[in-house]
Amino acid sequence: MSTARVDYIAPWWTYWLHNFPHINLRFQPVDNSFRPQDENYQQSLIFLACVAAAGLGLNLLFLAIYLSCLCCCRKEEEEESKRPNSCCVTWAAVAAGLLSCAAVGVGFYGNSETNDGVYQLTYSLYNANHTLGGVDSLVSGTMGSMQSGLKQHLARLDEIFATRGDYVQTLRFMQQMADSIIKQLLGLPDWDPSKVDLAAIAERTGQVEYYRWLTYLLLLILDLVICLMACLGLAKQSRWLLTTMMVFGVLTLVLSWASLGADTATAVGTSDFCVSPDKFLMNQTKGFISSDIVHYYLYCSQSLPNPFQQSLTIFQRSLTTMQIQIQGLLQFAVPLFPTAERDLLSIQNLLNSSEASLHQLTALLDCRSLHKDYLDALIGVCYDGVEGLLYLCLFSLLAACAFCTMLCATSRAWRHIASRERDYDDIDEEDPFNPQARRIAAHNPNRANMHSFCSYSSSLGSQTSLHPPAQAVSNAPVSEYMNQSVLFGGNPRYENVPLIGRGSPPPSYSPSMRATYLSMTEDQIRHFGNDFQA
Repeated sequence: MSTARVDYIAPWWTYWLHNFPHINLRFQPVDNSFRPQDENYQQSLIFLACVAAAGLGLNLLFLAIYLSCLCCCRKEEEEESKRPNSCCVTWAAVAAGLLSCAAVGVGFYGNSETNDGVYQLTYSLYNANHTLGGVDSLVSGTMGSMQSGLKQHLARLDEIFATRGDYVQTLRFMQQMADSIIKQLLGLPDWDPSKVDLAAIAERTGQVEYYRWLTYLLLLILDLVICLMACLGLAKQSRWLLTTMMVFGVLTLVLSWASLGADTATAVGTSDFCVSPDKFLMNQTKGFISSDIVHYYLYCSQSLPNPFQQSLTIFQRSLTTMQIQIQGLLQFAVPLFPTAERDLLSIQNLLNSSEASLHQLTALLDCRSLHKDYLDALIGVCYDGVEGLLYLCLFSLLAACAFCTMLCATSRAWRHIASRERDYDDIDEEDPFNPQARRIAAHNPNRANMHSFCSYSSSLGSQTSLHPPAQAVSNAPVSEYMNQSVLFGGNPRYENVPLIGRGSPPPSYSPSMRATYLSMTEDQIRHFGNDFQA
């Protein structure tokens, strides 16, 4: 038997998953044989999903502790310590982004592999259902023609040949052959669709697989969008983007751990089936299909006898005998009973169509067709399907690690941006060298037009009204010109430009000077400028 099953060998990863500990919810060991109807076996798969839920709880606990420590520890950092922290945040965000991209790539491959395996399974199920449906159609059609059509023709011929006892005896013999054919057809296995509806199983499997594939596709797209959102938030230093990213990052973290639990339980259960699929199918078909027939299709060895060979042989011999009898009646009885020719030709056509059905039935009942579908389904599920689930498990782990790292990095970056904005708020908003004041002035033009001693806009606005007369400077002596040049740093560009007309403020000033300037009128400002220049 071991030499007969060289076509299918369970892959090594199915044995590895099959050896996972099977423990029910009462922490009791459970047999790892595939028994989906058993309650303890179902609990063992649920236990694996609960392990992933425990991992999610530990991950969220770690994030909560980290964020608590980050919020509680508010040490005043020196400028030298801020640059290394920013560098660490940057490198952590880059590592998390690369890890997330790698996880998404692995997830796309695993999702495609799993979909290919399930598609091969459903395709094989549809083919097997087509084969079994063809067998049922041929058997029911042949039995119907033998029971109804042949019986009617024989009844009319019996009336026609009533005066010839030898012909009537031939008709009785043909009826016995027909009953023998019906008996052999009844001995074939009953492929009742209500018991084994492979088409319905394939349809439900395809629907579940479609929603599973679509869910993972949306999850992969969500991971990419969140990663892009984190990059934009760090580049633009936007607390709103970082906050949105952290909310969706926690959601994606929960989904990653949930998918890990579901994929692990599914992979282990499927591997339990793939290690010994024959045993499970033998148990499932016990009671309505003979074990010899199931064994014949599962192994399909040349050394195994065909369980239908005897029935098909009797069927063939009976048809041949009936055809010989009909040929004799056409040759000898028709000249004596011309009215019997029509019924005899109809019986001959019926026997010819039954023989064609016999050849088709022999081909369909051969083990090679169904055995090929069976092997294709096993290879699709146990190779591509389980392998894809393993890649999806790896994707879930990488995604969980990536988003955990990204949440830690973005939370620290969020605090760094918030602390820097608080430092800007501590500076005087009227300070022209404060970037926060520049942003406020840009968003509040009315405030920017306020008269200020050091405001660039107010200086431009007052140049025409406060510009001193040109003769006051042109009549200055050379010594005064030199004194002014020395006073303004030796730069001759300021030789005849009053202080109030410049486009830039002085290097230093006090709030009292600004308050004094704001309380002046235009005449006082002009007089102050002339006095200052004199």
